[in-house]
Amino acid sequence: MTHQEDAGSLLLDEQLCFALYAAQRAVTAAYRPLLDELGLTYPQYLVLLVLWERDETTVKELAAALRLDYGTVSPLLKRLAAAGLVRRERSARDERSVLVACTERGRELRERAARVPGALLTTTGLGAPEVARLREELWRLTERAEHASTRH
Repeated sequence: MTHQEDAGSLLLDEQLCFALYAAQRAVTAAYRPLLDELGLTYPQYLVLLVLWERDETTVKELAAALRLDYGTVSPLLKRLAAAGLVRRERSARDERSVLVACTERGRELRERAARVPGALLTTTGLGAPEVARLREELWRLTERAEHASTRH
């Protein structure tokens, strides 16, 4: 089979998008028991990762970091605020901007979450170099796909 024939296949197992989808679901499932212990969903965990890294950010910057739209981030923040993990407040410098930061309780959760990133290595047996290579390849694919989608 030539490269061209392979690229046009309609077989499910030959679809790159399906392999990515299946991998994402499997990885999220591997994290689920650890996140359940923290009382978090995977998207909520991602929000906290950004906040632990940046301390405080705007909703707009948070959405950009997560590559999500405002309509998706807003309900996540509402649930995290209701759980007492984040606080939202209008920026004193720009009333149109909303700042988000972890509460003390949200910062304390960081210590308990420290073992989550290593869970994938443990459960899959992947080594750090292999994870780094996969991550780099996926980011390259993301950039190419985003570039292609903006041309249309």
